Amino acid sequence: MVVFVCAACGLVYELELVALASYLIGDSVTQASVVLSVMVFAMGLGSLLAKRLRCRAAVGFGLVEGALALFGGTSALVLYACFAWLGEARWVLVAFSLGIGVLIGAEIPLLMSLIQRAPERTGAGGRPRRADRPAPPGDPDDAAGTVADLFAADYVGALVGGLAFPFLLLPWLGQLTGALVTGAVNAVAGAALVLWFFRRDLTARTRALVVGVNLAVLGVLATATVLVDDFEEAARRAVYGERVRVAVHTDLQEVVVTGGREGPPDLYLDGRLRVAGADEYRYHEALVHPAMKGPHARVLIVGGGDGLAAREVLRYPGVRSVTVVELDAGVVQLARTDPALAALNGQSFRDPRVGVVHADAFDWLRRASGHVQERYDVVISDLPDPGITPSAKLYAQEFYGLAAGVLADGGRLVVHAGTTTDRPRTYWTADATLRAAGYATRPYSTEGRTPGFAAGPDRAGRAGAGRHEPDDWGFLLAVRGHRPPGLGLAAAAPRLRSLTPGDLAAAARRAERTRLTGLPPSTLVHPRYGH
Repeated sequence: MVVFVCAACGLVYELELVALASYLIGDSVTQASVVLSVMVFAMGLGSLLAKRLRCRAAVGFGLVEGALALFGGTSALVLYACFAWLGEARWVLVAFSLGIGVLIGAEIPLLMSLIQRAPERTGAGGRPRRADRPAPPGDPDDAAGTVADLFAADYVGALVGGLAFPFLLLPWLGQLTGALVTGAVNAVAGAALVLWFFRRDLTARTRALVVGVNLAVLGVLATATVLVDDFEEAARRAVYGERVRVAVHTDLQEVVVTGGREGPPDLYLDGRLRVAGADEYRYHEALVHPAMKGPHARVLIVGGGDGLAAREVLRYPGVRSVTVVELDAGVVQLARTDPALAALNGQSFRDPRVGVVHADAFDWLRRASGHVQERYDVVISDLPDPGITPSAKLYAQEFYGLAAGVLADGGRLVVHAGTTTDRPRTYWTADATLRAAGYATRPYSTEGRTPGFAAGPDRAGRAGAGRHEPDDWGFLLAVRGHRPPGLGLAAAAPRLRSLTPGDLAAAARRAERTRLTGLPPSTLVHPRYGH
């Protein structure tokens, strides 16, 4: 049972590091690879180091579990603190992965030593063995039985821990409290095994040591749990500044709104600035209006849960319907009800022409492609930069093929494809992917990007930390066929603050100056977007 509990706790620590690192640093594939590879390597080191403790397996196991509970339980807290106040979390992530892996790796050798000292256990073939009749050293059946029992409990515990993390701990307790509670369970389970079942292997001094260490660990974890809300509020202010007004955790991400009382609000999703209220119009005007030149009665917006792209679309009197496909219902709800955000998006979600679908855009298009009764004149892809791993599939060749299935003849697709100056390879990979999917493209970009706005996969180098911030947004206007679409504004276009036909001509020239050729397209099985 203790092996089961300890294995569950170990996997929770591992998943906690992967989840928090993906949120703080970005690029979930890279962070998962770093955590898993370092931790597995460290487990091997821990197994070797445990040889020195086998002669004192009971006290060694008690101290290892206490250290693991402290290290694993506080890992999320320390990782978040380093990111919030120091602006760097990579090396802390590696250090915790290494430390937790060493401690987990030491568990099995010590547990095998303890199990071999049990008063009675079952050997291979189900035959009970007593301590006064131990199996001969080197008996293969005995070794196989011990290893099988240990690893069976270990693997089942890992299964339970892996399922408990996303379905119980994360939604009910959150990342920080979930890790602290897991550490407390780990400390109690490890201490209980040693102090109850193997108390005869402990001297009075070692028993006091195990009790003292684990009580101290529980005290630290309990104190941290009591103070975690205050800590999270202080860390949030360190990351977002003093103007935090709304901070909520939806089922998918953290949503933070700053400002809005004395000026336009800013919207952060998982720490990335997605809406800079002071000049978001530069982005949304450049995204929407070139695509509206031509028929635009039916418009599909992929993403756009903030309602700002819909605001620009609704400025055209000829628009009959707008469908917004947004995965996170919490973002739409906030954009609909928060006074500052609703004012910024012009109450677009209250317009009867706007319908919202809460679904994964890829899956929704897969169901809708080729089956919609009326196809869309315009498809607007208002998504994070393609370098962010969770959005990579929405920049894949397969996704653009599905989008073609809902486009009307002559319909236009516009894609936000990241920055042309800071990550030109990513931008031109999106262009190559569109062309591979059968589109002709017209690249263009607009300047004036707020530092940190949709800053991409790496937030450790946010503004102020010495990293170059991109100053433009790159877009791709596409149509099916071989003739690139014209880049201009509709005759019925409303008066815009940041965009004129002359600006668009300059925007096209600006993008062309960064062109890279010969890039392969990105697909689901071979994503090619990078930093």
